[in-house]
Parts: sequence; structure tokens; C-alpha cells
Amino acid sequence: MAILDDISAAVQAGKKKDVEALVQQAISEGVSAQDILNGGLLAAMDIIGPKFKNNEIFVPEVLVAARAMNAGTVLLKPLLASAGTEPLGKAVIGTVKGDMHDIGKNLVKMMIEGKGIDVEDLGVDVAPEAFVEYVQAHEDVNLVALSALLTTTLPALEDTVKAIHDAGLSGRVKIIIGGAPVTQELADQIGADGYSADAGSAAAKAAQLVA
Repeated sequence: MAILDDISAAVQAGKKKDVEALVQQAISEGVSAQDILNGGLLAAMDIIGPKFKNNEIFVPEVLVAARAMNAGTVLLKPLLASAGTEPLGKAVIGTVKGDMHDIGKNLVKMMIEGKGIDVEDLGVDVAPEAFVEYVQAHEDVNLVALSALLTTTLPALEDTVKAIHDAGLSGRVKIIIGGAPVTQELADQIGADGYSADAGSAAAKAAQLVA
């Protein structure tokens, strides 16, 4: 469908206002919200992700594309809700205690949202108990994404994973970790369910874990 291709192209170009206009046009033409989401908005992010991973585009391009996608999603959310359409999953994300970095986390959040997963962002310097309390209070959460950009905050990463396990939540949520000093070996060691070296892979892994 040409309108969906146009939406995808506008998202990839980061043209927020064009995306909003095209999404509104598609709605007016009777295209279903689910088709607009899957065939236009999410299809664009499925192209953006691999391009970013292969260094064909860089952080600024991903950020503007993700913002354009989110602008379109805002228009669709009431329609998706009224149609009873459920998101692929619900995630909570944050940078662990003692770490104030947020650019990588923000990028991962946008890429995960680009897979059709709702994401709540707890911000930076988030204590282990804050993650636990959020998951306990929100039964629809099935993914926890943890970011650590400093070697000195790797113990806080381990403490957070342990706190989630100790609270008996590991049967309900999957845990994905990432950040410059983080490795697959560390993920295995501390009991995380997934690890990713970059935002595009993180989104793919998140989708796999909540599926």
C-alpha cells in the first residue's frame, strides 16, 4: 500500500510532521491502525535497526527517526486501544544506581518501542529496589532492561539482577542488560536472560524475549 510506504519513508527520514500528516491521512482513508503501525511505523524501524548496526547511519539519524515514529504512534494509540490491540509486551528500562549516563539507554528505549513494545523509563541512577517495586506494581511488565556505562557500576548491575531474582520475579520477567563494559559472559554470570552490544540488537533481543 503506497501510503504505508510513504509513512515508512518519512519515518526513516525523521520527518515528524510528514509522519503525522500521513498517518492522519491513512486513518481518514480507512486504513486500520494495526496496518499503519505494522506496515508503516514499525516497518521503518525494522530498516533503521540493521542500518544502525551496520554503521550505515548513526545515533542522530536513529533518534530523529524514532521521534518521528513516536509521533505517529501517539495518533494511533487511542485507535489501537479501542480496537483491543495489545502491545507486543511491556518493558521497564533504566540506568543502574551510581550511573548517570542516559544517551545509550534512551536510544535502546526508542528502538525497543520500534518493535511494538511499550516502555516505561525510570531514568538514571535507579536503585535495585526501584526496579523491583515497579515490576511488582505493574503486572503487565514482562521485560526489564538495565544499562550500565561505567565499569564501577557493574556491581550495581549485578545487585539489580539479584534483587529481581530474590523478589521472586524472574519467572514473570526477562532481564536484558547492556552498556560499554557489559559482556555476554557477565550476563551469564549474574543470571540475566539477554545481553546486547548495541541498540538495534537490543531491540531484536527484547522482542525475542517477550514473544
